[in-house]
Amino acid sequence: MSRSSSTAAPSDGETTALVAQVVDELTRCMAQHGGDLSADFARTTGQAHQGALARLRVLAGVKECVRHLEDQAAHAAAAHGAGYPEIGQAMNMSRQGARRRWPGLITSNTPHRTPLPRSS
Repeated sequence: MSRSSSTAAPSDGETTALVAQVVDELTRCMAQHGGDLSADFARTTGQAHQGALARLRVLAGVKECVRHLEDQAAHAAAAHGAGYPEIGQAMNMSRQGARRRWPGLITSNTPHRTPLPRSS
């Protein structure tokens, strides 16, 4: 049974393009409302660089936010029985990389999935 195109996961290129659009829109919104990034950078750097620096500031904030969301998701995955190998795979890193990023995430108190019985 094949999945319809509306439920298929986007490719890496499609995801990157979508994220770029969202960051551009977020940069525009922040410049227009409240956090007037353009004015901040215009005062300190001159007009030529303000747009690029505003976008860079937004990207730094997005990166920090995504890192926090990754931490929450890793903790939730571990709480539901995932181990370092699965968490590392989901993050496109090794088991050791996941263990270094989240030391102590998997402990003796962390629920573990019960392995399937082996047939003899």
